[in-house]
Formats: sequence, structure tokens, C-alpha cells
Amino acid sequence: MSASTIYVTASTLKEATEIARTTVNERLAACANILGSITSVYFWNGRVEEGTETALILKTRRDLVPALTERIKEIHSYDCPCITSLNITEGNPDYIDWINSETR
Repeated sequence: MSASTIYVTASTLKEATEIARTTVNERLAACANILGSITSVYFWNGRVEEGTETALILKTRRDLVPALTERIKEIHSYDCPCITSLNITEGNPDYIDWINSETR
């Protein structure tokens, strides 16, 4: 079975922590890393915006990416949250096995 890394930005540390705890508790993600405060510059509603967000990385099985994405969208405060998936193509096989065994 294959695995993916999911990158998410959240409005606050509290929101990132809620997303992490919810998705790990529901076994949609094996683990979450909250990277902390970042500055984001982005185009939104016709103009360039800049703001502080919190970055979050989740690890999951590739087949759970759609369900994990939908669950994050349900609990996220943004209208269009940043949720991207990167396939894990190489790495520690034991760790990848652990991701697969800890998700539903």
C-alpha cells in the first residue's frame, strides 16, 4: 500500500491542532506535524493578500486522501482551504508500513 503527505494551512495554531487531533483520532491520518507560524502571500478576491497562518503536515494512506480532504474541509474555517497531497515514493519502508497500519 502507498502513502501520501498532506500539506495544509490553517488560520491559527488552535485550528491546526484541531484538524490534527480530529484526523488522527478518526484514523484518517497516522500522524500530524504542526510546523508553526508562517507568512503567506497570496492572490485572493482580486488583490494580493499577506497574512499569518499555521502549517500542518499529515501522513496517510494514498487511498484515504479524498476522505481526509473532505474531512478537513468540513472542519476548516476557510472557504477554500489549502489542502495538497504529495505521494511518498521512497523512504523508510518501516515508517510507510506504520502509516498504513495506523489508518483505517
